[in-house]
Amino acid sequence: MDYTNEPVCIKDIEKIAQRVMPGGAWGYYNSGANDEQTKTDNESAFDSYRLHPRMLRDVSKITTHTTVLGQKVRTPLGIAPCALHKLAHADGEAATSRAAAKHGSIMILSTYSTTSLEKVIAQGDGTTQYWMQLYVYQDRHVSETIVRRAEKAGFKAIVLTVDAPMLGRRLVDARNKFNPPPHLRLENFMDPNVVNGTGYAPDLAKSENETFGATFGANGDQSLSWANGISWLKSITKLPIIVKGVLTAEDTQLAIDHKCAGVIVSNHGGRQLDGALSTIDALPQVVEAANDKIEVYMDGGIRKGSDIFKALALGARAVFVARPVLWGLAYKGEQGAFIALDLLQKELELAMMLTGTTQVSEIDESYVYTP
Repeated sequence: MDYTNEPVCIKDIEKIAQRVMPGGAWGYYNSGANDEQTKTDNESAFDSYRLHPRMLRDVSKITTHTTVLGQKVRTPLGIAPCALHKLAHADGEAATSRAAAKHGSIMILSTYSTTSLEKVIAQGDGTTQYWMQLYVYQDRHVSETIVRRAEKAGFKAIVLTVDAPMLGRRLVDARNKFNPPPHLRLENFMDPNVVNGTGYAPDLAKSENETFGATFGANGDQSLSWANGISWLKSITKLPIIVKGVLTAEDTQLAIDHKCAGVIVSNHGGRQLDGALSTIDALPQVVEAANDKIEVYMDGGIRKGSDIFKALALGARAVFVARPVLWGLAYKGEQGAFIALDLLQKELELAMMLTGTTQVSEIDESYVYTP
């Protein structure tokens, strides 16, 4: 069904994005690994958790302000890393960054951004937190360069993705024979003096490190481990390290042992290991193992404010979304990305009011019931 008014929920924005995006780009963003069981479970698993509201409470004043890594944020809803925002809109990550600044939380920038990290953070308002997502390559100098650029630019954390020693098999991309359009650039792999300079032109020849084939999984360091990865990363940066892709209590304990600052419960949007736990189902064991010794965040499958509420109730300190923001970007650029975030934000505030909670610190497992 088509609507003549503005979208009123994330599902509306998803439908618009599917209609306006080229098939290959839509397939790239939307696809999961293999049979897409985990991608589907990420959304449907939220339905297994019911809300347990309390009544006759003063909910005249609602606030979603909280702290993440000791810094105040307006909301526990942030933007997860995702590659190639310019597939959705010509303004790409710069538009997403402006939406993030207006929204007032955290943006995690993908290594595979089509806009340089310096340009992205320059779109902020000085109060928005930016974290840099990182893959570690066989040539670690490539990763180190990105880390040092991010720290110099003002990023507040490094988010190490650990669930992708190689790319999962995404059948939609294989059927579409998807390759990003040749005009798109992976600007974080380019000389910052060139890509951020006044004479930069997008049609410059691509460097060897910047070609998509050379970076998308082909040169990943498959020997990366807890023992040789975290200590190396700590040796090149003073920024806090957050491990993204944790689904188990065992890996949570290892993150604590290696003095990481946080973990993101994530299965890469269902794009890596099909059959893995949905993130909302994995969250409780990670929170229990964390035991308040490390911050726990979550991404995957969040499409409603009530989903955010459930994740917070089960112990997540913050949640992150990617596809909804990309759909918003495809719908209406910066404005569309903000609309997606704002819809989720308003739904979260409504869920808080209707459950009898007025601040994030009040939301705990007593508000979630599993039939």
